[in-house]
Amino acid sequence: MKRPYEPDALNRLIRLLVFLVLAGCAAVGPDYHPPEKAVPSQWQTPLKGGLEDGSIDQETLALWWRRLGDPLLSKLIEQAVAGNLDLKEARARVREARARRGIAEAGLFPYLNASGQITRIKGSRETGAGTERDLYAAGFDAGWEVDIFGGVRRSVEATDAALQASQASLRDVLVTLTAEVALNYVEMRTYQARLATAAENLKEQQGMHDLIQQRFEAALSDALTLEQSRYNVENTRSQMPLLRSGMEASQNRLAVLMGKEPGRLRRELSPPEPIPVTPLRVAVGIPAECIRRRPDVSRAERELADRTARIGVATAELYPKFYLLGSIGLEALDIGGFAFSDGVTHSIGPRFSWRLFDGGAIRQNIQVQTAVQEQALIRYESTILGALEEVENALRAYAEEQNRRAALKQASQAAQKAVGLADQKYRAGLIGFYDVLDAQRSLRSFEDQLAQSEGLVTANLISLYKALGGGWEEMSRNDQGG
Repeated sequence: MKRPYEPDALNRLIRLLVFLVLAGCAAVGPDYHPPEKAVPSQWQTPLKGGLEDGSIDQETLALWWRRLGDPLLSKLIEQAVAGNLDLKEARARVREARARRGIAEAGLFPYLNASGQITRIKGSRETGAGTERDLYAAGFDAGWEVDIFGGVRRSVEATDAALQASQASLRDVLVTLTAEVALNYVEMRTYQARLATAAENLKEQQGMHDLIQQRFEAALSDALTLEQSRYNVENTRSQMPLLRSGMEASQNRLAVLMGKEPGRLRRELSPPEPIPVTPLRVAVGIPAECIRRRPDVSRAERELADRTARIGVATAELYPKFYLLGSIGLEALDIGGFAFSDGVTHSIGPRFSWRLFDGGAIRQNIQVQTAVQEQALIRYESTILGALEEVENALRAYAEEQNRRAALKQASQAAQKAVGLADQKYRAGLIGFYDVLDAQRSLRSFEDQLAQSEGLVTANLISLYKALGGGWEEMSRNDQGG
């Protein structure tokens, strides 16, 4: 009769463990299934101002800034993608997540260690001869955790989802970056347009002031009219430093977005250029397309997958862990003894460990991971709602700002005519200067608002493209490998 640990029994136990692994034992914990979130079949905001519900061309959406027809803007975005520090940090986080996945995958394979030592041993004279001798040892140790209950596999599943979430975060940074560059560029061009309008108004107001000064000196006008014309001129002049400061801040922000020192783009951006013009037609697709495309939604879904797999990792701690361990080596009293087979040592056998009592810590950790997963699900649903809200707001803002721009254009044209009529009547002595002053003030206000509205129309389209999740496909292609 053989003892339990004789070679045949040991081999049978090892074969049983290997069979369990090869049989693909089910991993403990919940299996992940992407949640189904119902979204509207169409946008609630009426599509006006060139907006259409047709399917979006993916290449157009990926490089949406080209539709604005401004080569300098395209150049700035390309430079920002190459030099932005937030984007570099996001790329580093992807590399970190990829390495963490590699660490988790390593747990699926055996490990092999090499060791060696030389030990001088002296025995006690009370218990032996008290002699000294050297002991030489060298060998290899190997081990493999037999992942019967899937704790390691769940860990790999979690880190794989975490990697995909970090890649989605990188894409989200790209979406934000391209939009921020475009928005700051449009803001800078808007400041330039407002400065040009202010300068033109100042020139006309200064001409009127010079005329009143001459009339005053000829006793044909009173001091009140002269001072009114003066404060009108100086009021317009006082607005220009604020506009120049705003333009400078936009230029500095663009430089920082590209990873450069503030002021580096001043020479390139200072020559005035028109505000980029929006295309006549813009396809916005349907809500489901937007949800699939937006990186923040993708990141939230992958984080949910990560948290779900973590429940399995925690649950696996309830079960025993099985290992196959083995070693082979040489031991001898001198270096020459390594050449003889009598110095060979080896061991092989299974081992298991099982935490039988821990005060409920494992089960509490399962509860922790379950609650964390519930939070991730809520964040996912909240992200979808936020995405839909952002698009709806952008659709409305883009359409309504075009209506506002049209009204301001009409108001500016009427104010321009009013200034001309008031100037003629004042010179003819039919009205007082206050009527001229009021007409000039209205014209300045309408033209400034019109310049701002021109910029807002383009800025709102940029915000719409951002809300639709455009601006990352082509730009992040090289960051998703590995």
